[in-house]
Amino acid sequence: MGPRPWMRNLDMYRRVPVDILEGSKRGSYISLIALGLIFVLFFMETFDFMSTKTVVDLALDKSTEPTLRVEFNITMMDLRCEFATIDVVSVLGNTQNVSQNIRKWSIDADGVRDLYSNRNKNQIDIEMKDEAVSETLEELHKDGEDAISLDTKTLQFARNENEYLFVDFFASWCSHCIALAPTWETLAEVMSAGAEAKVLALNDEREHKYTAEEYEEAMKVELPVMIAKVDCVTNHNLCNSHQIVAYPTLRLFVDGEPYVKGDYRGHRTVLEMAKFLMAVEEDHKKESEDPLKVAGVTERLKMGEVHRVEQAQLKNNMTVSEEEIKWTEGILSQRHRMYHNTRPEWHAEDHPGCTISGSLNLNRVPGNFHIQARSKSHNLVAHMTNVSHEIHRLAFGETETIAKLDMHRNKRLPEQFHRTINPMDGNVYVTKEVHQAHHHYLKVVTTRFDKKILGRAWKQNSPGYQVLGNSQLSYYRNDTVPEAKFTIDLSPISASYRVKSRPWYDYLTSLMAIIGGTFTVVGMLEGGLRQLSSKTHAHAHHV
Repeated sequence: MGPRPWMRNLDMYRRVPVDILEGSKRGSYISLIALGLIFVLFFMETFDFMSTKTVVDLALDKSTEPTLRVEFNITMMDLRCEFATIDVVSVLGNTQNVSQNIRKWSIDADGVRDLYSNRNKNQIDIEMKDEAVSETLEELHKDGEDAISLDTKTLQFARNENEYLFVDFFASWCSHCIALAPTWETLAEVMSAGAEAKVLALNDEREHKYTAEEYEEAMKVELPVMIAKVDCVTNHNLCNSHQIVAYPTLRLFVDGEPYVKGDYRGHRTVLEMAKFLMAVEEDHKKESEDPLKVAGVTERLKMGEVHRVEQAQLKNNMTVSEEEIKWTEGILSQRHRMYHNTRPEWHAEDHPGCTISGSLNLNRVPGNFHIQARSKSHNLVAHMTNVSHEIHRLAFGETETIAKLDMHRNKRLPEQFHRTINPMDGNVYVTKEVHQAHHHYLKVVTTRFDKKILGRAWKQNSPGYQVLGNSQLSYYRNDTVPEAKFTIDLSPISASYRVKSRPWYDYLTSLMAIIGGTFTVVGMLEGGLRQLSSKTHAHAHHV
């Protein structure tokens, strides 16, 4: 039984008798071109099918994580670790002096860390005043003022004339200074009374009494430490030249030079400060008994003594070593800048820094964290506070997430994505004037990833974060301490990166389209060329 008539009419692949087909040289060339084009398109389509693409989808952020983790490593170029604190502020509340998961390293002028890390993690609580001192400052001053008030000239005189000079650099508006004032005056009275007792004891052993002049000289000789004070409000330039950055600063001068172990930072009680002075005096005496310390010009020579020694050596035709001359010039230069410049030059050794690193868990709400100069026992000087800083590391997310993203750099994720993970790393922000600080505004975008991007062991519920940052220089009032502020705002839109590959049926469809389309287009081109050739021959034959 043969096919039905309607099936014959449905045949879309009717055969053409071979005897009516005619080959041509032009058709052979066009066929080769068609086959070559099909091969090229087939190879490109197969390559595209075998490769994958990373695409990003945008949607509303539906994150359920309660906190946002921030990793940072920031160096404050001119801020001591003891004053550097981190505060977190958000609409849900404030947290001051965050110390959990925070480490600090003091760095010197060359940026070298102290060997002992984590040494300034927490600020030490000290006694701000001596509770045993019940009298007011006015009551203590009724019998005279024992703590000597100094200015620029008299401070230099006191340094030249006293082996030990203990100075309170204060500001009249400072609350900590006001609380310390009665204790400081009491310390001065105690030291004077102790010296007077020594003089009286000697007086009993002598056959004759002291004259008034002899008594004053004996008091000056026997006084172990001169207790003095400098008001930095009225002696602004003097305090600047001594690099006073916080009030009160209790500084001991030994042989006219600041004590090598730094300012006094212990409990502010009469007993503790007296013990400190006693310990310093004992150490100093031991050093003075060392013949290596006594011989020659030592580092405790004051500017006037250096002049006298140098002049005496020149008069006696003694040879002065180059090292000694260089040291002498350095002392003179330092003295000149400390006492003759209204605005001191920058000397790196006077400006130690602090590297702060660690992590913070912030609430997922708009807020900020900032690095500020603050102390429980000092009032910071606003114009002496410099919060210039360098950002070594600032990234958001879990440590594993950040490490994975760094490992897959330049692989599946686009390059522009890696530039948004930590765009502020390596940036340096320097303030060249007082009462200035850089504020950073960070738009944080929650970003999630397909397992094919970061590996099958990856936890999809641990997102990464992209950051769009903008930094501006902010100006502060004269009485406000500057701070390095990082304002964080979470974007309501989240991004999702996934790996996209072509399905097999799309690949087969493209192959069929390539084969059929190529034959069709090339056939149409061949037909057009044949028609054009026929007309050309007919026109030539007619002519």
